[in-house]
Amino acid sequence: MGLLARINPLVLTAMGGAALAHGATALYDVSLAVGDRDVRPVEQHVHSFLEVLPLTALAFTACLHADQVRKTLRGGSDPQDWRLLPKEHPLPAAYLAGLAGVIVSGVVVPYAEELRRCLRTASRTGNPR
Repeated sequence: MGLLARINPLVLTAMGGAALAHGATALYDVSLAVGDRDVRPVEQHVHSFLEVLPLTALAFTACLHADQVRKTLRGGSDPQDWRLLPKEHPLPAAYLAGLAGVIVSGVVVPYAEELRRCLRTASRTGNPR
């Protein structure tokens, strides 16, 4: 949302909610893994790094849009505060396409591969996890 929409209380609230959901998912993921196998320190470190990325993005966005943070904390009384509006100066399409490529290759492909391995192992062992 922060790449495509104007930063306002709606976007900041959605980013905060997404960061909380991401943290809860990471905690759940690690708690499941610890029960099934040995979680090595490197994996724990990688998880802790990945867990702070959404919070970092929110913090950077908040620093760049302090006026919108103040509006968010005050409840955003203007109707425009709670609408998803396009950026006044949108990012170039080539930049967004490059970023999408990085996300697909660095996030979607590895997670899809891990899901494939988990499903294959579950079918072999009969374990639904």
